[in-house]
Amino acid sequence: MSTIKPYQINIPDSKLERLKQKLALADFPADNNQSWEQGAPVGDVKKLAKTWQTTFDWRAVEYSLNKLPHYIASLNVGNFGALDVHFIHKRSTRVDAIPLLFLHGWPGSFIEVTRILDPLVHENSGPSFHVIAPSLIDFGFSSASKPGFKVEDHAKLYDRLMNELGYEKYAIQAGDVGSIIARYMATSFGNSRCMALHTNTPLPSEPREDTHPDLYNQLRENPLTEAELKALVRAGEVSKVGMGYYNIQSTKPTTIGFSLRDSPVGLLAWMYEKLVQWSDAYEWTDEEILTWVSIYWFSTAGPDAPSKLYYSFEQSDPIAFATAGTFIDLPLGISRFTNDLVLLPKLWNQSLGPVVFQKEHERGGHFAAWEQPSAIVGDLRLMFGSSDLEQRFRNSL
Repeated sequence: MSTIKPYQINIPDSKLERLKQKLALADFPADNNQSWEQGAPVGDVKKLAKTWQTTFDWRAVEYSLNKLPHYIASLNVGNFGALDVHFIHKRSTRVDAIPLLFLHGWPGSFIEVTRILDPLVHENSGPSFHVIAPSLIDFGFSSASKPGFKVEDHAKLYDRLMNELGYEKYAIQAGDVGSIIARYMATSFGNSRCMALHTNTPLPSEPREDTHPDLYNQLRENPLTEAELKALVRAGEVSKVGMGYYNIQSTKPTTIGFSLRDSPVGLLAWMYEKLVQWSDAYEWTDEEILTWVSIYWFSTAGPDAPSKLYYSFEQSDPIAFATAGTFIDLPLGISRFTNDLVLLPKLWNQSLGPVVFQKEHERGGHFAAWEQPSAIVGDLRLMFGSSDLEQRFRNSL
């Protein structure tokens, strides 16, 4: 059984006041005008922290967010008892609309869906969507996870959510860690409930002669382009100097958790670096940055909790990335943004499943739905407007 209720964000005044007190007492590292090479610049973080303390208006943000249709569902999965899943749910007026589950990543949240929500729901000519965007467990206004809660439990939980909402068949759009969960959902529920998957974070492995002989031969016959070779170099650099966050969150989440939970400035710096460095010259406003960080600071499970998802990736057997990188016989759509964190060769993606849609975008980084919402909306319409996918959903809705 489940209970689904409307939800409104309402952070207590005491938490707002405590945040300002902590910000007023913050100590900062020495400001030696260092570049981004060593992490978030001290001057930037000082300025943002001062704005957060003095002029940032959470109540105005809260008022704006509460105009969206928020809900909380109490769901049971496995032996974990009831877990509360916060989600946005907006339905199209069209009877042929496709249910679309949007799974966010880190350091994002449900807020990423807000720029694509109305365009996806309100469409008269092309495909239209019912959009469901949960806060992942341990994120936003969803419950904290319980010991032993793994990636496959996330997958079961969000499938349960779709079922409780009355959607027997659905598609998924996902990025970052959401794409890992989406791959688990495709493995468990593909072609029975999950009918197609679109991602802006494909994570294939290099095809080998023993695993993907056809792709391996195609790669030998068709050398990588100059752009693909440059992207591989960049991926190698990210592997060397850009994975510190993953290494600590996936191995010792409690250790970094003390800082993230106790220090709003620590959380701000931790997230700010990624927001700027992972986007494509996107001009973040102070309000945007502080809104994204505040959702973590005021989250139900606490700002340290999302690290547990990374820990669960490494505790899976095999590890989650290996499972997510296997071939799944389910229609797969891919949006490739040139300046994303990791962009692997295009042909590699065919090792993930039958690629029915793939499009390159010259602009855009890791936060595609936020940075380039029209591109994501356009790609989803193109993908699901194809005759094969239209027929696939027409037969199932």
